[in-house]
Amino acid sequence: MDASATIERAVARSYNTNFMERITATYYIETPFSPEAAAAVLAGEQSSGTFVAVPGETAELKQRFAARVESVEHLETVKQPAIPSPAQGSGVYTRALVKVSWSIENFGYNLPVLVSTLQGNLYEIRQFTGLKLLDIDIPASYADHYAGPAFGIEGCRELTQVYERPLIGTIIKPSIGLTPQQTADLVASLAEAGIDFVKDDELQAAAANSPFEARVDAVMDVVNRHADRTGKKVMYAFNISGEIDEMLRRYEKVVTSGGTCAMVSLNSVGLAGTKKICDQRALAIHGHRNGWGMLTRHPLLGIEFMAYQKLWRLAGVDQIHVNGIQNKFWESDDSVVQSIKACLTPLLGGYSVLPVVSSGQWGGQAPETYRRTQTTDLLYMAGGGILAHPMGPKAGVLALQQAWQAAVDGLSVPEAAHQYPEFAKSVEKFGGQ
Repeated sequence: MDASATIERAVARSYNTNFMERITATYYIETPFSPEAAAAVLAGEQSSGTFVAVPGETAELKQRFAARVESVEHLETVKQPAIPSPAQGSGVYTRALVKVSWSIENFGYNLPVLVSTLQGNLYEIRQFTGLKLLDIDIPASYADHYAGPAFGIEGCRELTQVYERPLIGTIIKPSIGLTPQQTADLVASLAEAGIDFVKDDELQAAAANSPFEARVDAVMDVVNRHADRTGKKVMYAFNISGEIDEMLRRYEKVVTSGGTCAMVSLNSVGLAGTKKICDQRALAIHGHRNGWGMLTRHPLLGIEFMAYQKLWRLAGVDQIHVNGIQNKFWESDDSVVQSIKACLTPLLGGYSVLPVVSSGQWGGQAPETYRRTQTTDLLYMAGGGILAHPMGPKAGVLALQQAWQAAVDGLSVPEAAHQYPEFAKSVEKFGGQ
């Protein structure tokens, strides 16, 4: 028997052992029909059924493989649909919370097929004028098949030697256009300033004037020399996003150059590509969620972060973006706080993922961030908030460290500005924006 057949048999035995386990998904729906009827259509479409009975769909088959509607909770009715639909119903649109479960026999330990099951065609079902995946309950047996993040919060702290405060990070700006040497010169300035983390912008992977290998060589020469001199190795997240073979080559280049981190654009690379990179387990993986808005911005379409981050934690990312308090985008502070708490909630016995706070951040948001989350287990990213500090990048880094010390000490922004001169200059520069 060849190796692949042996693996298939072992996996099949595992399915049979755990056949009682089910994955349950929670959806927020809107429908012009009975929510119970709409949920039944969802369950049928996303498992054994279709729009009409077919030969072979026996009672025995349905008992084993059909999705099951676990609960329907009516919320409210509205007169206008959230999303236009050709569906002819009552003319009144009911919103509800729906829980549907599937036996893990349907998809086993296969993340792409799991996503096809939980999302797939259901957004196109005409019975719905709104549908969002809110959460996923993942069975314990998944811990036996997915190792989760290789580093997580504690590992990233060990790599950077930063404890009892957030990691302070920044992004290379301009986002694209700098040469490898210009990038390295900026990293040198930031390293001298005491930065913990620097990353490529998601728009930069291998531009015409910044080949990937040349950028790694230039940046890691700076990082390694600084580490030899001071004992502190700055974590630089090189953007390796690309085709899988290309990503693996870039990953190996970072490893052999002494790097500690690689960045992947999650929605561009996908679950299978991201998991392939995470499975190498030699670098911390910075999961950038660019494109997130198209998946969640509509309140009745897409996926909520609670469900989203669980999938990427299974794939193995060590860090994931959560936006930030008083950010420059559309997301509310309440949503950001919920996202941070979702990342810090143990998954399958403790899969740890580091929330990356970013988007228009400077030290002024630190007190409110800490007040609402009560955690320093964060990577706190500021681009302009560091690079545009009126006293220079070194003062920009120091101002963020001061802001977080003030936050933990319970100081307000005015009180912190009175105590810390570098932070005071940040307030003058950014406080009115």
